[in-house]
Amino acid sequence: MQQDIHDGGAGADRHPADPARGIPAQRLHTPAEAAAEPPHPGGRAARRRALTARRTRRRRVLKWTGGLAAFALVAGCGGAYYAYQHFNNNITAVKVQLGNEAERPKPVADALNILVIGTDSREGLGREYGDEGSAGHADTTLLFHIAKDRSNATALSIPRDLMVPVPECRTPDGKAIPGTARTMFNNSLGQEGRDPGCTWKTVEKVTGIRVDHFVMVNFDAVKTLSTAVGGVEVCAAKDINDPDSHLRMAKGRHVVQGDEALAFVRTRHAVGLGGDLTRIPLQQQFIGSMIRSIKSSDTLTNPAKLWKLADSATKALTVDSGIGSVDKLKDLALDLSKVDSGKITFATVPVQDDPADENRLVLKQPDAAQLFSMVGGDRSLTEPAAGAAAPEAPAASAPAAPAATSAPAAPAAPAAPGGAASTAAAAVDAKDLRVTVRNGSGTPGQAQQAVDRLVAKGYAKAATAANAPVATATSIAHPAGKAAEAAALAAALGLPAEAVKADPKLGARDGLVLVLGKDAPAAAAAQAAATPAAVPSEAPKDLQRVQGDDIDACAK
Repeated sequence: MQQDIHDGGAGADRHPADPARGIPAQRLHTPAEAAAEPPHPGGRAARRRALTARRTRRRRVLKWTGGLAAFALVAGCGGAYYAYQHFNNNITAVKVQLGNEAERPKPVADALNILVIGTDSREGLGREYGDEGSAGHADTTLLFHIAKDRSNATALSIPRDLMVPVPECRTPDGKAIPGTARTMFNNSLGQEGRDPGCTWKTVEKVTGIRVDHFVMVNFDAVKTLSTAVGGVEVCAAKDINDPDSHLRMAKGRHVVQGDEALAFVRTRHAVGLGGDLTRIPLQQQFIGSMIRSIKSSDTLTNPAKLWKLADSATKALTVDSGIGSVDKLKDLALDLSKVDSGKITFATVPVQDDPADENRLVLKQPDAAQLFSMVGGDRSLTEPAAGAAAPEAPAASAPAAPAATSAPAAPAAPAAPGGAASTAAAAVDAKDLRVTVRNGSGTPGQAQQAVDRLVAKGYAKAATAANAPVATATSIAHPAGKAAEAAALAAALGLPAEAVKADPKLGARDGLVLVLGKDAPAAAAAQAAATPAAVPSEAPKDLQRVQGDDIDACAK
């Protein structure tokens, strides 16, 4: 950094000495002093050369200062003075395999969806954090949506304990990793060699929202980035003493960095109900505060801090090859910088306890589908100002996720002779009807996706079961006395009447059994394409959320 050095009484500027290069301090003469100098040996030409040399030295000083300024790159979620090649060499980029483009959700023009993965990998970190050498899983995951007009953003936190289908994935060298019909979300990374591309595909399958890029960070990134910005302010509503995360914090506000920052975002046993759902708000608080710190004038006007931040960020991040250069990250950062902190909404995907295991979670429907539809349809979650009109829904850009509409009763079934089936179907209460879904399509993950669609249609008791033998066509089996309910389900799924059949093995207390055939994936895609979901105008009730400018958010 340039320093001004003054000569006692004269006040003339000097070049600072550079001992490393053997250059002594050099005094810069004023024009008056230059005129008063004694004749220079060699005549007028020599004097011109000497004056030119002095001006050249002065230009070097100005050019050096301007060169630093030219490195300045302001970014909303990361700003720095970039030395291009240095930072470019810091970046780790991964080429991911996303499979058939036709099977992916459709994009919303100009909107951006960035998958942020916080891995609990211990590789290279020694024994300090346990599980030495662990490849890590998707421990903390946010889907960061940036609106197409850059007026707002939404960060959806996906709980690690959420039970989801993980699709078949491929490593960068093309090796196939089999899918899993039902497993914890965090197993989408690390397990069986799965890379971030597998987490990417899982998020698209679960949410119906197209992901554009991913950014992955590990434990060390939290430490280095929080230190680079000079600390992140957080708040505790009570004294916290968590021996598992090593966080000891008194009630009140604190500025944390390094190990203490990492302990804060990892703590869960000493706050709330002691689980992942109570850790997520702490992480949202921390990220929101870090964004405010980065965007503050104290950071953006401090060259040393910006350099340290950029150096730490480019070393800490692993990204997809689509943004694997300083230029691409710069463009992404500039997009982020356009969003005001107060227009960033952090929210948690709606979930509930898994009926099969109270230590796991499942999507809470229809709330989850409603939220996915809003985010995928580029609808802001920021609370509108009083009296403000709701934004218009984007045209035909909603994701392929199920519609987030409440359907207390199933759609009417095709008319049966005499209208009996139609009358009975109208009286079907979908929310109390048990539907067991078995996958006989031969394609992993279809059963859970079908359950999600059914729950969104009002079949709250739909659940998966063991896979069925591979079947050509999808069918619905029902016990005696539930033909109308089966017909209504067939209508809801767009299945023909011949797909419904009675099963004498099912008793009076049994529900319906939906067996997905080889036709199920194509049928589901066709149904979604034929009936695009309208984008909801309001977020689900009781949605956990916090605004990016909320300085009063505290760990409880």
